[in-house]
Amino acid sequence: MWLKGLGGLRNTVRQELVARQLDEQIAARFPVGQRLRVLDVGMGQGTQALRLARAGHTVTGLESDAEMLRVAKEALGSEPAGIRERVRLIEGNGLDTGVHFLPGSFDVVLCHGVLMYVRDPDAMLAGLARMLAPGGLLSLLVRNADALAMRPGTAGDWDGALAAFDTDTYTNRLGLTVRADRLDALTATLAGIAAPLHAWYGVRVFTDNVSNDVELPAAAELEQVLAAEDRAGRTDPYRRVAALLHLCGVRG
Repeated sequence: MWLKGLGGLRNTVRQELVARQLDEQIAARFPVGQRLRVLDVGMGQGTQALRLARAGHTVTGLESDAEMLRVAKEALGSEPAGIRERVRLIEGNGLDTGVHFLPGSFDVVLCHGVLMYVRDPDAMLAGLARMLAPGGLLSLLVRNADALAMRPGTAGDWDGALAAFDTDTYTNRLGLTVRADRLDALTATLAGIAAPLHAWYGVRVFTDNVSNDVELPAAAELEQVLAAEDRAGRTDPYRRVAALLHLCGVRG
């Protein structure tokens, strides 16, 4: 079952890098100690939502997949009462944020690993931006369309690599054909919805081809992996060929 891979090396690199990058942006935009209102759209198993709740923030998680919502609720149930009280979990679609929440209700909106499943993301992104209070932070994690040839190419799949140069779709590890996004296009979209790009990072430059079932290495080696990935995700030209892009926009 694919859920078993959530604690492996590949997902750990993703979650840890995004956490570091998100914390960096939060620290740069909000006073130390401020309790933020966070919306996590498509929160999955709740990794980032629970982490932010543990840090003292009030978090609302929106998830359309019933199994993922069950996993998130189970994880929340094992947290202390003080943390559970700061988290609200809702079954719902990221396209319907306006149904559930008033405009300007949140200081931070996360949308990680969701846009690849949305055929036309512009309407959804505009809705997410409306959820932000002035000065609020929009955090997007998307598949990098400008690097789709990297995964098949580094795996020796030359037919796949050549085909990937001319498309913005790919087949993910669930066997689904989904879409990817380009940095330039998303930069223009964020400017158009009054949440212009403030910073961006690459995520998984070196470890994208690692199997989902590869377990974590010893602590010292894991720290080396994370240090290399963290450095690459902040450095050109490496970050431009990362499997994922983490974009942070700020509501004007």
